[in-house]
Amino acid sequence: MFIYLRSILTARCIFALAAALGMSLSFGSCAKKSAGTGAPDQLILAVGGEPDEGFDPCTGWGRYGSPLFQSTLLEFDKDMNFSYDLAEDYSVSANGLVWTFRIRRDAKFTDGTNVNARDVAFTYNTAKQTDSEVDLTRMKEARAVNDTTVEFVLNTPMSAFPYIAVTLGIVPENIYTQNPQAYGQKPVGSGPYKFVQWDKGQQLIVERNDDYYGQMPAFKRLVLLFYDTDAALASVLSGEADIAMTVPALVRDIPGYTLLRCLSVDNRGVSFPATKSGTKNADGLPVGNDVTSDIAIRKALIYGIDRDAIVNDALRGYGRRADSACDNLPWWNPQTRISDKDADGQKKALDAAGWIEGSGGIREKNGLRASFELMYPANDSLRQAIALEFARQARALGIEVKPLGGSWDDIGRRMYETPVEFGWGAHNPMEIYNLYYGKYATDGYNNLTNMVNPAVDRYMDAALAALSYEEAIKNWRLAQWDGVTGFSSLGDATWCWLVDIDHLYYVRSNLDTGNQRIHPHGHGFPIISNIKEWKRK
Repeated sequence: MFIYLRSILTARCIFALAAALGMSLSFGSCAKKSAGTGAPDQLILAVGGEPDEGFDPCTGWGRYGSPLFQSTLLEFDKDMNFSYDLAEDYSVSANGLVWTFRIRRDAKFTDGTNVNARDVAFTYNTAKQTDSEVDLTRMKEARAVNDTTVEFVLNTPMSAFPYIAVTLGIVPENIYTQNPQAYGQKPVGSGPYKFVQWDKGQQLIVERNDDYYGQMPAFKRLVLLFYDTDAALASVLSGEADIAMTVPALVRDIPGYTLLRCLSVDNRGVSFPATKSGTKNADGLPVGNDVTSDIAIRKALIYGIDRDAIVNDALRGYGRRADSACDNLPWWNPQTRISDKDADGQKKALDAAGWIEGSGGIREKNGLRASFELMYPANDSLRQAIALEFARQARALGIEVKPLGGSWDDIGRRMYETPVEFGWGAHNPMEIYNLYYGKYATDGYNNLTNMVNPAVDRYMDAALAALSYEEAIKNWRLAQWDGVTGFSSLGDATWCWLVDIDHLYYVRSNLDTGNQRIHPHGHGFPIISNIKEWKRK
């Protein structure tokens, strides 16, 4: 019988990552104690993360952190190993097609009803039907065997299934079916906190679920303020907030607070449309870019950019250079690590490829100027700083990059023809699958660069179909580079990964935020994924 390794992100891997980066995983505040303000059992947090569509796990809520209101079958422990939450045990059939979970009997939804296997099956079947960011395309159906046993029947083996079990919160079937559209506005779940009030664009108020089956949080009430970074800083300077997110440009010493610096896999990278212009996708959006479709341009930027300079200048040191979308995670291929910048070598490579210096020092090839726009969300000052530094360095290579801020609607209309500075970062190899799998080319935010590589697709299919952890990891790595081809910078080179940013928070000095997990991308509230460990000092 196949037994899936439940510690894909093992303590050894995580601590090796931290050691390699010269950082500690014990990210607690350490300044002298401050009396603080406010009720001792209440927290006020300005940590962003307001979801546009509400708090419905079936449409993606909780994917980048704890769903807070809802239980999940599994969760990550402090060392990022899989541990149990709603589930008490699970097993996998010998052919990898049936995952069986046994759930605990003492879990209740906040409306007083018991959580049972039918709710679990309903949640997964509903998430599959919504065609949301919860990728259950390989699941045929979920079915309740009895009140405490649920089976997930897959069409093909899926080695990454446990990662979904960590992030997909369980909803009550009887309440959800009454009005599916309304559920996300007033969620009911069996997690450590229960919903009280959501003032859109302003705040979310939650209270402790005193019927929660797990470790009881120390704080009875959380008020989450949806502030931008400037307002978040003001909330700290006034003493209003117990914890507030910030960005490198706003870091300073503030009496009564310490700076919490959290390691993350929250990356920033530039997408390179890899095919020539002149085509459209199924939605009629333009696809392709005549400049970035030349791999010589793509590789010149990938290997000619000084990532350490971006970390130092744009991030003020609060981050690390990035080589891929999954640096140092178990499925990352270390052969793809980028050495120090090679600007001189890339200039010679551009010359050899026919990109000759023209007017204003910008290269040209057959009358085509090496120039393109680089889009980023206009309200993101950090991405703007990275884009400006990227453009400055690109010009030294003879490539003109024109940073352009826009709305996400603007970006969505142009992202298949125009390079975009995106942010990704997940504790799940399915992210690289979605970014590079050929069938998903120009499908929403999947495979934006329109690169189709059959060898890469075969390796990733094999990784998902693997019946052992070792086989899955081997194929994820081969998809990046097998010595001949791959989607990494050594191969197709359709992304220029730049930095992994640190998540920064001002924390009141009398607040202990426990052992912070390595943060994924910043959507949601990754800072409070371990809220059950928090306490006053």
